[in-house]
Amino acid sequence: MSKTVPVLALTLLALLMPLPQSQAAVVYRSDEGWTVEGDDTQVAGSAADQMRKAEKLEAEGKDSAAYRAYKALVKRYGLSFLAPKAQRKVGILLEKHGDYDKAYEAYNFYLTKYPQGEDFDSVVESMFKIGKLFLEGEKRKLLGVPIASSMARAQAMFEGIVKNAPYSKWAPLAQFNVGQALEKQGSYPAAIEAYQLCVNKYPGDAIADDALYQVGYVRLRESREGSYDRATSNKARESFEDFIARYPDSEKVPQARENLKALEGGANKGTLEVAKFYDKTKKFKAAVIYYNDVIKNQPGTPDAEYAKARIEALKGLYGEDALRAGPEKTETGARAAERRKMQAKVDTASRPDYVGPPVAALREKIDTGPSKPKLRTSPTNIGPVPAVEPPLPGADTPKPNP
Repeated sequence: MSKTVPVLALTLLALLMPLPQSQAAVVYRSDEGWTVEGDDTQVAGSAADQMRKAEKLEAEGKDSAAYRAYKALVKRYGLSFLAPKAQRKVGILLEKHGDYDKAYEAYNFYLTKYPQGEDFDSVVESMFKIGKLFLEGEKRKLLGVPIASSMARAQAMFEGIVKNAPYSKWAPLAQFNVGQALEKQGSYPAAIEAYQLCVNKYPGDAIADDALYQVGYVRLRESREGSYDRATSNKARESFEDFIARYPDSEKVPQARENLKALEGGANKGTLEVAKFYDKTKKFKAAVIYYNDVIKNQPGTPDAEYAKARIEALKGLYGEDALRAGPEKTETGARAAERRKMQAKVDTASRPDYVGPPVAALREKIDTGPSKPKLRTSPTNIGPVPAVEPPLPGADTPKPNP
């Protein structure tokens, strides 16, 4: 007798025997996510029958079977009034078992296919909470195994909420969190655009003041983490001044004022460092110009006292006339040409609208300040900025409007 006959007989017997009833375990499929082999997904006689079947399976704890039954209802009776509820159940079951990526997509499908569904707001809230998980470090999964966190995924999730539910109560905070995700990725210009869009798109929402504050804060980070750049510092200063003028009652106003002081201190610190640079490279006339700026802008400070002492020391070494920025005796030859070139630089530096030497020339010479600061929500300091700053908007509920 052929060996294949018993095998076929056993196979046929297995197919005819009923499957045991047991708690469903999570099994992943590339096309459908988790499921259990052998689930009965035959559609019942009507949408209502299928819904009762799915709810019964869920009540019995057979999550995988219920998941497939809900999906079958949406697929077979997509125009039924029960389809939106079934689609939401698909997302709930996926979320329950930790498949947040697919749960988000299931909820997003609800928004696009059933925008008039009675559970629309609850679905948006679920999507927002999943986005927050990724923003706070949730790792993406491959076949159920965590592999890597993804700020880009969080960004896309919040962008999806703004796109598909622009008038929901969660949309303003979702737009703010787009900026947060970009900021955490180090994409400062894009983060500024996202925060500014939050201000422009939702000016009447209470989150707008937080977003405008964050515009200034990101620019402050740019000025501290990059090379010495007065233009970036000026933009940060303008942003904080705009914030204080538009939202004088915001809880973040005291912090904004401290940030303005920090920016002013950073600019003055930069002036002293420029003076020290010229002093070290023996361009004493230019050094004296910058030392005098420190004395003028920071009267009574230790930096001003240092500048005064250094000017007096240079006068003692080279005489006051040698340090005065003015015309020199006419010279000829290569050395004279070089001297005139250097003098031209000093004359330029003495102009009231001079903003300092080229940044490239100072990058390796000037201490640009503290090391890369942490995010604003960390307890670490940023230069002179106090360690404790106002908290970011709440993660679980939208900020209430006044």
